[in-house]
Amino acid sequence: MQDSGSAAPVAVLLRPPANLVSRKAIPFWTVRAGLGWVVVTALQIVWLVRDELNAAHVAAFVVTAVLAAAHLTVMPRWRFRVHRWEATPEVVYTQSGWFNRERRIAPVSRIQTVDTQRGPLEQLFGLTNVTVTTASARGPVHIHGLESADAQRLVAELTANTQAVGGDAT
Repeated sequence: MQDSGSAAPVAVLLRPPANLVSRKAIPFWTVRAGLGWVVVTALQIVWLVRDELNAAHVAAFVVTAVLAAAHLTVMPRWRFRVHRWEATPEVVYTQSGWFNRERRIAPVSRIQTVDTQRGPLEQLFGLTNVTVTTASARGPVHIHGLESADAQRLVAELTANTQAVGGDAT
């Protein structure tokens, strides 16, 4: 039997993307999550006003306080350590998730649009989100919590890399 000259497939291990999001994302995520806990607490206050104070109210307030404290302490720091991004002339690479980590690699040749978003709270913290839309059924690639200057540089870099590749991204 002759050797066809084909090599066996080589396993490639993905390393985490090189760049962390901005440290400003930690207080931003804390404040944004805190707003949600304010709503939960307000609903409990409405419940208390419509009813008499009893053991169920006290238990609900205690549970809410413990869950809110844990969420506001752990979530932003955990998210900061996990969420990463990287852009090369060939790909955009992201990592996100909580317990299930998702790594996405989008070839520059598949990029259709690059957008930025800054809500009022992001503007207050000097943060910008970048969305890279590709010709993929999986949907766009999101990079949340970038310094606004870093986001603008990334958009310019991706635009230049996309134009250099050419084609119609399909």
